[in-house]
Amino acid sequence: MTYVPPDPPVVPYLVVDRGHEALAWYLRAFGATEKVSYDMDDGRLGHAMLELANGGMIYLADEFPEMQAVVATDAPGRLGGTTVTIALAVDDVDAWIGRAANEGATVIRPPADEFYGRHGKLRDPYGHVWSITGPKAEAG
Repeated sequence: MTYVPPDPPVVPYLVVDRGHEALAWYLRAFGATEKVSYDMDDGRLGHAMLELANGGMIYLADEFPEMQAVVATDAPGRLGGTTVTIALAVDDVDAWIGRAANEGATVIRPPADEFYGRHGKLRDPYGHVWSITGPKAEAG
């Protein structure tokens, strides 16, 4: 029998501070739908699974510095930045970046047409960097 994973074979797992606040932000800014969410006894977000409006998935959890030996991850704020950029393919780069910016994301690179399509980059309020790509803007 072939193993079939319950979720997509690769899912970014974002560690954040202020997990419940971050969860609400991703729901608004990326048009996400909360599929699963579990809280820890102390109220921190233990795990959430979100489906983004483009069909992509992310996992999300509060950071647990007291469990560093077994969790082995920190939120970007604890690291002084992030070590990855998350690539997000969308139908309308300007709309996605605009919505995220209106929710408090910092635009690192405004949307522009490149040889491969339209591209922009932002940092969400929790320190994660997103490379947003999609089709070129229609010529007006």
